Amino acid sequence: MPHVRANGIRIEYEEFGQQDSTPVLLIMGLGAQMVIWDERFCELLAGKGFRVIRYDNRDVGLSTKFDRQCPDPGPLFLDVLQGKSIVPPYTLEDMADDAAGLLQELGIPAAHIVGASMGGMIAQSLAIRHPERVLTLTSIMSTTGNPDLPQADPNVLAILAQPIPTEREAAIEHAVMLSRVIGSPGFKFDEERTRMLAKLSYERDPDPVGPVRQILAIMTAASRKDALRSVAVPTLVIHGAADPLVPIAGGFDTAEAIPGAKMLVIEGMGHDMPEAAWPRLTDAFLELTRQIE
Repeated sequence: MPHVRANGIRIEYEEFGQQDSTPVLLIMGLGAQMVIWDERFCELLAGKGFRVIRYDNRDVGLSTKFDRQCPDPGPLFLDVLQGKSIVPPYTLEDMADDAAGLLQELGIPAAHIVGASMGGMIAQSLAIRHPERVLTLTSIMSTTGNPDLPQADPNVLAILAQPIPTEREAAIEHAVMLSRVIGSPGFKFDEERTRMLAKLSYERDPDPVGPVRQILAIMTAASRKDALRSVAVPTLVIHGAADPLVPIAGGFDTAEAIPGAKMLVIEGMGHDMPEAAWPRLTDAFLELTRQIE
């Protein structure tokens, strides 16, 4: 797959569709490599007439790792849990600058920006820091960082706190288990697809430490709610009503903060994007993009 040097790091990416089509940049969430944007989903959007770009965030997949700068983020993580102030290895703003740098290196002045979970946080930061790069904003199963919002289900947090296995089969089983826990109770769980993506992710990058550094970026981020009031592009907020990891209040808070934002609630959807929900997701996205035609 191709890569660029942008914002001082290597960014691995992949494209679908025609080069002269309107670009869509897909930003994935915590610890998730670009392949979690399902290839069929990318092809579906490309078939609607878009140039679709997915990429590995810093510290996962084939993009730059920060193991030299911060080989053991454990002590920093404990300091954050104890309420101490720390300087993280990097911030969500740095990750937003990565996205802007990728677009610049690809010669793309502006794109439709779609972010899921932590990717939604990065997308929001991109719209705040680089509004000229954003045609429309779609924030999926994400939040503003408002500390007053409800937090994740404690049972889910307890599972997330478990060490990620490093041995191949155990790591894959752990990923499948976690996907089942945070997934969509209103939709059939596709274990075959989930296991395939877990295997692919492990083969591309088995290192479990990068996501911990990403967690530090999330945990040390300030609320974006006030800054989001400056976002002036058409915005769509999508959230599952059954999300146990990022409660739906985060979606409503995002939609409330951004002037004119539309909120789409999908009943039965958890913290994933099941294939059966793709038609609703893509229809809402297409309606959003028509606002700037």
